[in-house]
Amino acid sequence: MAMVCLTDFEEYAKEHLSKATWDYYAAGADECCTRDDNVLAYKRIRLRPRILRDVSVCDTRTTVQGTEISFPVGIAPTAFHCLAWPEGELATARATEALNTCYIASTYSTCSVEEIVAAAPRGFRWFQLYVYRDRKLSEHIVHRVEGLGYKALVLTVDVPYTGKRRNDIRNQFKLPPHLKVKNFDGIFQPATAGPEEYGIPANTLDPSISWQDIYWLQSITRLPIIIKGILTEEDAELAVQHGVQGIIVSNHGGRQLDGGPATIDAIAEIVDTVQGRIEVYMDGGIRTGSDVLKALALGAKCVFIGRPAIWGLAYKGEEGVREVLQILNDEFRLSMALSGNSDTTLINLYLNIIQLS
Repeated sequence: MAMVCLTDFEEYAKEHLSKATWDYYAAGADECCTRDDNVLAYKRIRLRPRILRDVSVCDTRTTVQGTEISFPVGIAPTAFHCLAWPEGELATARATEALNTCYIASTYSTCSVEEIVAAAPRGFRWFQLYVYRDRKLSEHIVHRVEGLGYKALVLTVDVPYTGKRRNDIRNQFKLPPHLKVKNFDGIFQPATAGPEEYGIPANTLDPSISWQDIYWLQSITRLPIIIKGILTEEDAELAVQHGVQGIIVSNHGGRQLDGGPATIDAIAEIVDTVQGRIEVYMDGGIRTGSDVLKALALGAKCVFIGRPAIWGLAYKGEEGVREVLQILNDEFRLSMALSGNSDTTLINLYLNIIQLS
């Protein structure tokens, strides 16, 4: 069967992954209202196309933190890619390198940061970071990725505690014995670690993290810092005041606080607050090229996809992720043309949208 759209990959993954693995990737918090609304919110947005605008050539390129990428879609940090395909994050990294876009490697990868670099040495990568009770753990991995040539740190700030994901509890989800969180290989000793939560000892994350930790992080690295998990104008302003270089508008795929806003509904107030002082990106719910267009029309510089990359992996590994990215690229280019836009960097200036109630 030809894979025509991202939904085709979703259906394939649901059919071929184990129930526990599918449930882990698909999970939202509590009743999954926010997870589902991330997708549905795009359907409440209407584009106002312009005509006779010469769209014979459409330029999808953009830049993020000064680096050019081929189109404004990157790979969001998602955990445990080896559950979907044996090569896991190595396949994801190679696919992203081939499409010349940005891959945000997760702390919770089943391949190490070193292995990811070796698999795609010319790839453009950022690293997603948590702050741990033991700050030395965070500091050590920051220095590792900086030395390896990762170009930015993406600090996830919406997980002081893990959201309640009901199916993971029902399934008693655990990594299979042959997989581990490779970035912490050998750091946690099984005999003393106690109960695990998603591959590392429970209560490792630090719920006391605050804005002061941004200054601490700036003191130990020269890498740009992007905050992932902002949903309000108040926190966007604080992010600017604390000197970060970017924001990812994100609700963690609806896996943390259920009842929060869909990310596409939150982005406008954040863009209005930031006023171009730092770059604003977003993730959550993107399933078509027109979704990408809508996000850029509302002011996003770039979007990131999470679950669709996993579906691509489950289909054909590296080739599957490449297909997912290529479909989005093709759909985005077509949506640009049909809406009367020929330059990605001008979409926010010239494309009007209507948000339905």
